[in-house]
Amino acid sequence: MMAIKRLLPGGWLSAYAFLYVAFLYLPVVFLPIFSINTAATPKFPLSGVTLKWYEDLPRTPALIDATWNSLIVGVCASLLATVLGILAARSITRYRYPGRRAINGLIMAPLVLPEVIVAISMLLVMLQLGLSLSLFTVVLGHVLVCIPYSMTVLTSGFEGFDRSLEEASADLGESAFGTFRRVTLPMVMPAIISSLLVCFTISLDEFIIAFFLTGTEATLPIYIWGQLRFAAKLPGVLALGTLLLLASFLLMTIAEILRRRAARRTQTEGGLYA
Repeated sequence: MMAIKRLLPGGWLSAYAFLYVAFLYLPVVFLPIFSINTAATPKFPLSGVTLKWYEDLPRTPALIDATWNSLIVGVCASLLATVLGILAARSITRYRYPGRRAINGLIMAPLVLPEVIVAISMLLVMLQLGLSLSLFTVVLGHVLVCIPYSMTVLTSGFEGFDRSLEEASADLGESAFGTFRRVTLPMVMPAIISSLLVCFTISLDEFIIAFFLTGTEATLPIYIWGQLRFAAKLPGVLALGTLLLLASFLLMTIAEILRRRAARRTQTEGGLYA
């Protein structure tokens, strides 16, 4: 009887976890399936199999422009967020000063605040500063959202870093900046690359911030939102969504591999050198 009681909680928990994952990701599975359907209406059974929706994507000028805009925003946001994340993570992990935990909490605040509130607040600030809505304002908004994710990745990298290597570099006569450039950055490079990939993926998929801060230059999520108003455009949107899904999955997989590689190096070698 006691054995049954011990098994029940684990069984219910496993069933709940399975149902939870299925509820989240089962609709995503239908995305690539309907993207190759010959009919414009996503329904079963499929009318046929075709790749014409994918073939039509490069022939859409608005889509090409939106793709370039998203790439520009993603690259700029990931670079800025990672640079700021490096400085913040090093400060949090290396120094002890009053208000350190409060500052860390403020940096992480966008993770728990509703994105609508963050987007509206940034919109009001941009307008008060006299900035016109453009890709520049979208980059600023994405940097704010990406910094907490960058901090999460980079903090673990700096925490596993062997500080004796910096001390040895200083003993050999290297300056503080030279030590940071020649020793610290190469050692935490896997975490930096992982941060860049994570931030780029988040920026590529971000919709709410871009919806409030974009001007006349739409990003890919904004373009997809606009196309959903037309039923005839739905197959193309499904094909585009499938490509974005694959790109996001690939980037996040590479980022996770680099993160685990950095953690493994930390445990086995006392540092993050790869």
